[in-house]
Amino acid sequence: MRIYDIIAKKRDGYELTDEEIGFFVRELTNEKIMDYQATALLMAIYIRGMSDREMITLTKEMAVSGDTLDLSELGITADKHSTGGVGDKTTLVVAPLIASLGINVAKMSGRGLGHTGGTVDKLESIRGFKVSLSPDDFISQVKKIGIAVVGQTGRLAPADKIIYSLRDATATVGSVPLIASSIMSKKLAAGSKTIVLDVKYGSGAFMKTTEDAEALSKKMVDIGKAAGRRMAAVISDMDTPLGTNIGNALEVKEAVAVLRGEGSEDLKEVSLTLAANIVALSLGDDIAAARKKVEAALESGKAYEKFKEFITTQGGDISQIENTDKLPKAKTVYQLLSPESGYISKMQAEDIGSASVILGAGRLTKEDTIDYSAGIILNKKTGDKVQRGDVLAELHTNNSGKIKDAEKLFLSALSFSSEKPERNPLIYKTIL
Repeated sequence: MRIYDIIAKKRDGYELTDEEIGFFVRELTNEKIMDYQATALLMAIYIRGMSDREMITLTKEMAVSGDTLDLSELGITADKHSTGGVGDKTTLVVAPLIASLGINVAKMSGRGLGHTGGTVDKLESIRGFKVSLSPDDFISQVKKIGIAVVGQTGRLAPADKIIYSLRDATATVGSVPLIASSIMSKKLAAGSKTIVLDVKYGSGAFMKTTEDAEALSKKMVDIGKAAGRRMAAVISDMDTPLGTNIGNALEVKEAVAVLRGEGSEDLKEVSLTLAANIVALSLGDDIAAARKKVEAALESGKAYEKFKEFITTQGGDISQIENTDKLPKAKTVYQLLSPESGYISKMQAEDIGSASVILGAGRLTKEDTIDYSAGIILNKKTGDKVQRGDVLAELHTNNSGKIKDAEKLFLSALSFSSEKPERNPLIYKTIL
């Protein structure tokens, strides 16, 4: 079997066999296929597409290209994955919420890159929190308290890491089969039996329209079901940042507020929707009964107590959770004022996320250092009425020289109108 023939076959619009796809993934992982050959095949896939069978096979082969986690000894296990956005700290709410109801969360999470934040970075803003555990300690902790969240190992779906880097450099990122297989290969390798996806749409998401988000959701749900997983995908709005806080310590603070029964209503609603779907799939409840369970766990403080137990067990300073004012604080807090009066009719969420990166809250390359205290607190969002001079947002940073650039980008992301705009539905649809 030759990679040359596989490239030519897909170039001409034919379906690849399972054997050919398996050959490609194995040889690529073993560094026996050149980057230019892999890129040629990826471009052929981008142009010609893949059948459902091809896509499912590609995902399964990528999933077993490295380490896989066997979580069978843990009983009921669940994972949640977001396709990325601005202010998206739902894992910090959902994970302890479902763990408090007896569903085990053995989760590997990524770091942020570009305008989207990473769960591991948020947790690392808590003093002492350990984002790395040995495999034995990882499983032991889940057995003990029902939850562990660590950084993703480099040996989890290594084929995906190679393919993603090539796609990123060769304009082949926007392929639904390649996006779906990339996300799902890591989820399958991570071992959980229930997987609920939070697929974002809008200006701050990779999928800009509901149609594209729905197409991707259906593909990922199909892949998961074919691999024997219990699956759902919740399509949610990312045209406007989620919640009010953007930036690592600031987002921890907001997540804690929601766990205490306070905080942002949109963050609370997305978190409850995701948690309810996980509970329904994992425990066999109908969605209404599952929703009541997760609401009760949140309102009673049960989820908050589980979060504190999780942070303490994994080495974090619990005093920073009990009093979030002890979390990292920026030296400079700049009040960004509205240049005009009217309603905020549009927020380009991606640009707002990028403004937080300028302030130090994110990284543009994997080697960049994050300022855990940096970020943005939104005082106004889409649909809110403002007067000229009102505070639109607070910019938090330890590098005051970056404020003007961040302010300029933030203001360019806003549109104003004299009429109150209609907002997108927060939850568009759930795919089962």
